[in-house]
Amino acid sequence: MFFLFLSAALAAEKGAVTPEQVKAATVELEKLAVKEIESTGIPGLAIVVVYKDEVIFAKGFGVREAGKKDAVDADTVFQLASLSKPIASTVVASVVGEGMAAWDSRISDLDPGFEMFDPWVTREITVRDFFAHRSGLPNHAGDSLEDVGFSREEILQRLRFQRPHTSFRSGYAYTNFGFTEGAVAVARATGKPWEDLSEERLYQPLGMTSTSSRLGDYLKRPNRASGHVLVDGRWMPKFQREPDAQSPAGGVSSSVNDLAKWMRLQLAGGTFEGRQILAADALAETHHPHMLTGFNHLNGLPVFYGLGWNVSHDPQGRLRLSHSGAFSLGAATAVYLVPAESLGVAVLTNAAPLGVPEALAGLFLDHALYGGPTADWLKIYKGVFAQMQAAEDAQIADYSRPPASPAPAAPSAVYTGTYANPFFGQAIVAENDGGLTLALGPRKTGHALKHWDRDTFVYQTASESFVGQAGVFFSFGPNGVASSVTIENLNTPGDGTFRRIAPAQD
Repeated sequence: MFFLFLSAALAAEKGAVTPEQVKAATVELEKLAVKEIESTGIPGLAIVVVYKDEVIFAKGFGVREAGKKDAVDADTVFQLASLSKPIASTVVASVVGEGMAAWDSRISDLDPGFEMFDPWVTREITVRDFFAHRSGLPNHAGDSLEDVGFSREEILQRLRFQRPHTSFRSGYAYTNFGFTEGAVAVARATGKPWEDLSEERLYQPLGMTSTSSRLGDYLKRPNRASGHVLVDGRWMPKFQREPDAQSPAGGVSSSVNDLAKWMRLQLAGGTFEGRQILAADALAETHHPHMLTGFNHLNGLPVFYGLGWNVSHDPQGRLRLSHSGAFSLGAATAVYLVPAESLGVAVLTNAAPLGVPEALAGLFLDHALYGGPTADWLKIYKGVFAQMQAAEDAQIADYSRPPASPAPAAPSAVYTGTYANPFFGQAIVAENDGGLTLALGPRKTGHALKHWDRDTFVYQTASESFVGQAGVFFSFGPNGVASSVTIENLNTPGDGTFRRIAPAQD
């Protein structure tokens, strides 16, 4: 380890990474990728490395879909999940650079119909606030609305009913739909839908022909990677994530060959192949620290969020830009940039997140910058992701084993009816074939309710936020009829209680 830190000091003194170091690092990266495919069983991944405005490594590993032979290559299209965010901030930087909007434009000026819970915040909140995740909204506010089928417009409209988690600009909370509102508000200033704006401002100028902000385009690609989840220890293509509602925050799909062009643009201050695609100062603003998010537990240095980027510095003072993306329904991605060295790496996988993209990217940079690993990134990141998953799972009770002596349910009629919630709309409990069903969301998607114990039922759900059985808890008024119902997987921020407004037949 002393040798590695000595190497780091020498690298800092030299002030630049050499082509030989980068080439050696790509050799190690390829070995590691093959090893992770073998050890984790992840169906496929793709990697690209850019250095000094050139693509020096781009390769696919594994297959696009488990059980099939179609191989992943550098043109295979993956869903990027939240790696969409720094791409979205690049699009907005293009608009800002032309003066059609500003990072400090008020949302109330760009999108007068949008409201937050607090009228003062509605008047003052800016594009910068949403892109730095400092709006005061709770973590992942609006995601559960997407889970039950609401459209982007409906979700953004319902954010006005979401009570703040912190005071305005005082805390960091990651919010896909706050970020989405900031992006679509800027798009309104141009008179174009977000998806068209992204294509015209970024994808077309860079020749990113396999990149889109629409799910439909991804689904039409013949060379695309399907998302996978673990089912009884095997990776299976069981779900299709549909992220159009949060397109700026999580809806981009792309290949590593296309991403390389965007990475080169980032590292070259807004230029690409001799053309100034967007203003350097507007782009640079996205790379500046805006909100403190924590401290690196290995070196104690602060970590920040910029505008669509995680922003930090290494012990040698070099700026580090990064972002991960994850769909629990089957995608994990990461991009890491070191602008001072004109160096970047992106890793895309078609499997639910385990920490592999982050670990591979981190190990590559260690090999390129220091000549070897400074930490066991595979162990660290896999541990972090396992802890995050355990924390999410702990929010929902374990219904794998029924109670030993469950109390019987009341007659079905006391549960049936229409219940309402200002955030989620209506929940309809109805009797069907001798049992109860729960209908949620604008599509009134029905779920069978299985009795658990007395006035507690469970239902099976599969969404980005939660896959599995969740509790449905009825509470009663003095008349002996259920007066409210709380839906466990919608109640993690405390907003999942629905009040009775009508009997079932109404």
